[in-house]
Amino acid sequence: MAGHSKWANIKHRKGAQDKKRAKQFTRAIKEITVAVKEGGGPDPEANPGLRNAIQNAKGVNMPKDTIERAIKKASGADADSYETVTFEGYGPNGIAIFVECTTDNTNRTVASVRSIFSKNGGSLGTNGSLEFLFDKKGVFIIEKEKIEMDIDEFELELIEGGATKFAKEDDYLTVFTDFTDFGSMSSKLEQLKIEPKNSEVQRIPLNTVELPVEDAIKILNLVEKFEDDDDVQNVYHNLEITDELIEEMEKEQA
Repeated sequence: MAGHSKWANIKHRKGAQDKKRAKQFTRAIKEITVAVKEGGGPDPEANPGLRNAIQNAKGVNMPKDTIERAIKKASGADADSYETVTFEGYGPNGIAIFVECTTDNTNRTVASVRSIFSKNGGSLGTNGSLEFLFDKKGVFIIEKEKIEMDIDEFELELIEGGATKFAKEDDYLTVFTDFTDFGSMSSKLEQLKIEPKNSEVQRIPLNTVELPVEDAIKILNLVEKFEDDDDVQNVYHNLEITDELIEEMEKEQA
């Protein structure tokens, strides 16, 4: 879990600086649209899902006026209509891959996801075939500079809000909760006047598989191909993210 957290934070920092910003904005706008249409309207005070989506949009440095336009469009009669679909399959060396999509054309998304699997040595499975390999957790990424109290005291406060595990990486503190405590942790952070860089429900692998670096890089490159697809919101896998692998991927992205 710690390796996954560290790699996610590295990608999060780099993503705001490179070509992936446009994709991050697209994801954020879709999240806002779904939150408005399914979560209770355009008022973030009355719609926790929208509050969370706005936080995540800010976390990728989306301008305030872009966020406001997305909310306004989502609450209009001509708003885009999205469906959430998931796919499960295996990459090379038996690595489990779980893909979450938000799409306005399911047939297009199915064809695209199947193509990415088949062209990269993987195979698309049936829904439910891999879900048992992952545990849904609340994941909150907090910039340490925003924490004004002693870090140990802060963690004790968050344990009261449902925190089960912490991961400290560079300038970030990642907080994990059970899926059912996502809302209570969000409320606890609001109470402490801490706005997380990112907060979402993620699928955390119950067990991970370690591969030689060369093979592991192929898996991360496959994951990136999924992430580059416009319909894909999140990709989860059970590859062990080792320090050696992170060092090698950082060299590639340097």
